[in-house]
Amino acid sequence: MKILIVEDNDDLREIIVRSLEKERYVAETAACYADARTKAFVYEYDCILLDIMLPDGNGLELLRELHAAGRRVNVIILSAKDSIEDKVKGLELGADDYLPKPFHLAELHARIKSVLRRQMRGGEQAIRIANVTIHPDTFGVDVGGKPLELSRKEYDIMLYLVNRQGRLIEKQPLAEAVWGDDIDQADNFDFIYAQMKNLRKRLKAAGAGIEIKTVYGFGYKLVET
Repeated sequence: MKILIVEDNDDLREIIVRSLEKERYVAETAACYADARTKAFVYEYDCILLDIMLPDGNGLELLRELHAAGRRVNVIILSAKDSIEDKVKGLELGADDYLPKPFHLAELHARIKSVLRRQMRGGEQAIRIANVTIHPDTFGVDVGGKPLELSRKEYDIMLYLVNRQGRLIEKQPLAEAVWGDDIDQADNFDFIYAQMKNLRKRLKAAGAGIEIKTVYGFGYKLVET
């Protein structure tokens, strides 16, 4: 899961980054409106943590732009402006939650999980496809009720594809989601192949009822077998 942190306070931004990385999120950052806008329109994120008061603009305006462009992304507003007006504006513009500063990191983590669970899993704790169950809160995977051991990258790839079951996923957005935005500067995406090969091998050996198909020249698609 990849999260964009839009926050101009260097210390708070770093604290949030470190806490999210401990929770195994891929954390990207923007310290101003201009950078946040560029990243939000160039890359894909599972969630944006958005401060309202930025040195060169207002976070609510970014929400307006995303909404106008049809860019659907989970947004949690983080702001010291704890007013009813700001909350209402943010929610009307498409924000999924509002957390006033100061806040506890444990609450932030809980709200992120809640937003992602509602959007991707209809509120369910686990994801079930065929005989495969993924437990995002514990990073576990079961096949037919038996635990399946995966490396971190294998798990991250699988979770990304499972949340987009049946959709054609190109290599670049997959790589950015698992390795971070800077991976778009790589000469090629050969590093994905080894991870994908191992993941497929583990799923097949475990008798999983899902398969990751290669769509040559484009990317991958996860389907039931």
